[in-house]
Amino acid sequence: MVISIDQTKEKVKNEPTALKEPWLVRFGLTAVSILFLFIFLVMPLAVIFISAFRKGFDVYLASITEPDAWSAIKLTLLVAVIAVPLNTIFGIAAAWCITKFSFKGRNLLITIIDLPFAVSPVIAGLVFILVFGAQGLFGEWFLNHDMPIVFALPGILLASLFVTVPFVARELIPLMQSQGTQEEEASVSLGANGFQTFWHVTLPNIKWGLLYGVILCNARVMGEFGAVSVVSGHVRGLTNTMPLHIEVLYNEYQFTAAFAVASLMSILAILTIIIKNIVEWKTSHR
Repeated sequence: MVISIDQTKEKVKNEPTALKEPWLVRFGLTAVSILFLFIFLVMPLAVIFISAFRKGFDVYLASITEPDAWSAIKLTLLVAVIAVPLNTIFGIAAAWCITKFSFKGRNLLITIIDLPFAVSPVIAGLVFILVFGAQGLFGEWFLNHDMPIVFALPGILLASLFVTVPFVARELIPLMQSQGTQEEEASVSLGANGFQTFWHVTLPNIKWGLLYGVILCNARVMGEFGAVSVVSGHVRGLTNTMPLHIEVLYNEYQFTAAFAVASLMSILAILTIIIKNIVEWKTSHR
């Protein structure tokens, strides 16, 4: 039986359309959502900046440039500069291995990568204390060789690496699975080696997803509190990152200084969100 174009158009026209909620319901839902976001997101951020500048810009500037605050800022950035590239390299390698090869233990590897999502950061910090602390399995050896791990930069770095391991890998794995292996196989069949295949074929296909994972990883590294708090020892001016320094200032009732450092972290978070949204837009329009 032949169906004419007019019959097809009539059939499409008579298909049920999506339900349209009454105007009052749509307005109510929108108003509730906006009110919720305003109370729980916009207002707290506004309070942070208002409290930070309450005593003037000079006090604000002094609060974020005094030695302990500056040390915390530098330590936070240093940990991010080291941890993010390491987790990026691991994430790419793990995603490549899981999506491009079939092997026994593949599901186990995915489970291990997801482990930091399930383990409390405080527990992770305690594990590093038990392993590298003065009374830990290897702590005495490291101390005897003048290489302290906990209550020092290496411990903070290890804790930050642990909690951020999944971010890049978990962003790339589903993306690379959806792309398959046909392009890589074609590249190899044409004589390209592994690095050439990755650089010219795989990387262009995953670049936006990779950047998205790196942004999330960086945000988590700079904002990590639980695991870093356990392994840092809270040595003021030495092992306090920005979140830890904010806690110390707040506990000492130095509210203006605490909110000043918090506002700096908020600015970094807002910039991260802006970059993330740009990446998402690029990804959806590429």
